[in-house]
Amino acid sequence: MVEDDAALARSIQALLRTAGHAIDRVATGQDALLFAAGEPYSLIILDVGLPDIDGFEVLATLRRRGERAPVLMLTARDALDDRVRGLDLGADDYLRKPFAPEELEARIRALGRRRGGDPTPEIVVGTLTVNRSTGEAKVAGALLDLRRREWAVLDALASRAGRIVSRETLFAEVFGLDEPVGENALEVNITRLRAKLPAGGPVIRTVRGVGYLLDEG
Repeated sequence: MVEDDAALARSIQALLRTAGHAIDRVATGQDALLFAAGEPYSLIILDVGLPDIDGFEVLATLRRRGERAPVLMLTARDALDDRVRGLDLGADDYLRKPFAPEELEARIRALGRRRGGDPTPEIVVGTLTVNRSTGEAKVAGALLDLRRREWAVLDALASRAGRIVSRETLFAEVFGLDEPVGENALEVNITRLRAKLPAGGPVIRTVRGVGYLLDEG
């Protein structure tokens, strides 16, 4: 998230972390370009009005560099020309301030599904169903009682079912850069998640030295 309004940034971070997202926040366009170059983000929330370079210039630079992550632009402006300019530069969606938290969450979910090439909110892996709209996961119809980070791990693995997901990728998607976490925090959450997946359902397999994958079981 690229947002220079500290109070708004804190509220968005709290909202999205509660929903199970890992989120990093910077306050300037230059930092946005630096962070985006070093991390494969699933989504970029980009404010138009920044203290150094504006969001349009940041967006144009990202797209020139080949950055393909969806970009949701935030703005206090209501001019049609601004919205058209942002979309023409490669923005995927546009949200005007002030906005309802529920609308922000819905747009983020929609952009995440679009990036994955699947417009539906559900991921099905064998007997497992992960519903990204409701934040629920079920195995054979039985609801799983998951903590926020356990949900984030399951979502990351289920969206790439049958493929190895590196430890680094999982860590980046589950924890934000400014979240205080221990060295084994990822492994702790995977252990807890494994214990909640019933026998006969999907299985989280460890690929030693590489990462993890979710198998139908």
